[in-house]
Amino acid sequence: MLWIIVALLASYFLGSIPTAYLFGKVLKGIDIRKVGSGNVGATNAMRALGRGPGVVVLVLDILKGFITVIFLGNYFADKITLLQAQNLFILMGLCCICGHNWTVFLQFKGGKGIATTFGVLLGLAFKVSGLNIVIELIILIWFIVFFSFRMVSLASISAAVALPTLSLFFRQPLGLVLVSFLLCIFVIFRHKANLERIFQGKEPRLYFKKSVS
Repeated sequence: MLWIIVALLASYFLGSIPTAYLFGKVLKGIDIRKVGSGNVGATNAMRALGRGPGVVVLVLDILKGFITVIFLGNYFADKITLLQAQNLFILMGLCCICGHNWTVFLQFKGGKGIATTFGVLLGLAFKVSGLNIVIELIILIWFIVFFSFRMVSLASISAAVALPTLSLFFRQPLGLVLVSFLLCIFVIFRHKANLERIFQGKEPRLYFKKSVS
C-alpha cells in the first residue's frame, strides 16, 4: 500500500510541474496566469510567448503524461502487487493529469489537462490492447474540429466527449472506460468559461500567425 501511495504522489508531482508558468517567468518575466486567457497551458503560452515556446510547452506537457505511464509506471509496477499493472498505469496517469490541472506549486490552479491527457493516453497505448485505435480517432476528431472552427477549446471538448464513447465502442478495460468518463467531465468543467464564450460567439480563434517577438 505504501508503494501505491508513493507512486500516485510521484505521478501527481510530475504532472504538477507548471511548464507554461516557468517558461513565462524565464523567457519574458511574466506571470502567464495574468496574460491572455490566464490558463497555464500550451495554447495560452503560444499566444503570450510565441509559437516556438508554445510548441515546447506543448511537447513538455505531453511528455509529463507519457513519462508518468511509461517510465514511472514501469518502475513502480515491479514493486506493487496489490494492483494489476494496467490499473496502476491508469491511476498514475489520472494523478498526473490532476497534478497538471490542480498544481500544488500554483495554489492548485493549473492548466486544462489536454496535452497531459494526450501524453497519458499515448503511454497507455503501449500497455492497453486496442487503445491505439481510440487515440487515432480522437486525434482525427480534434483536427477536424480545430481546422473547421479554429478553436482549440472546441476541439479539445469534442475529443474529450469522444474518449469515453470510443472507449466503450472498442470495448476497452472497465477501469479505462471509467477514467475516460472522469477525464471527459474534467475537460468540460475546465472549459466552462470557454463554452460560455463559444455560445456567445466570443471565443478566440487560433491561426498560427508570426511568433511574438
